Amino acid sequence: MIEPVQLPSPWRDARLTVVVPTYNEAGNLPALIERLLALPLPGLKVLVADDNSPDGTGEVADKLAAEHPEQVTVVHRPGKEGLGRAYVDGIGRALADGADFVAQMDADLSHPPEALPGMLGALLSTQAGVVIGSRYVPGGELDENWPLYRRALSGWANLYVHTLLQVRIRDLTAGFKIWRADALRDIGLDRVQSNGYSFQVEMHYLATKLGHTILEVPIRFEERREGLSKMTTATKIESALMPFRLRAKHRKLER
Repeated sequence: MIEPVQLPSPWRDARLTVVVPTYNEAGNLPALIERLLALPLPGLKVLVADDNSPDGTGEVADKLAAEHPEQVTVVHRPGKEGLGRAYVDGIGRALADGADFVAQMDADLSHPPEALPGMLGALLSTQAGVVIGSRYVPGGELDENWPLYRRALSGWANLYVHTLLQVRIRDLTAGFKIWRADALRDIGLDRVQSNGYSFQVEMHYLATKLGHTILEVPIRFEERREGLSKMTTATKIESALMPFRLRAKHRKLER
């Protein structure tokens, strides 16, 4: 576990909301919230967007919110509609509640919470609209236990999307990032059409088309400790088709 960067004031006091979509993550959520709230970021809040998880994740989230009422909020969604829809709801709520910066991260502990202060500092010290915690820039790492087929799928997905969309990002499918609120408002969540994991690609594509600088910083990506991956065949098909839909829908979009 890395030591979080100690940011100077007023950077460390920034109003940062971390949006965490959940589906069957009851075993991971308490540890994630504990690590997030331990960060040296007094302005940090956590918003859990739960898709009516049958394993009781929603109830676990409510208990954590009751223990930390000023820092943890829960959005209960009616059912499993996909990662993209959960993020749209969660990010929209964070912006409405006054966040100046919005982070995205998985609930399975694959993304190191301790990297957030450094990512926030990188964002604040540049004019970038978003900073990505990247597996594929120099210094980035993948857990040695990450299965070979997942490595191959991730590498192929990045090459495939690079070829079709010409977005100059090494980790196009990354799910760990911090956005400026102004960049999110400029992109417009109403433009987003992805339901599944292709949400990440669509957001990067829209940000690029609108001229926002995207910064990548290295992280170590860990294998999940508990639970199962949510990657399904339907999700893979949507992700394969989405670049073609994005090119068609947003071909005239530019700054």
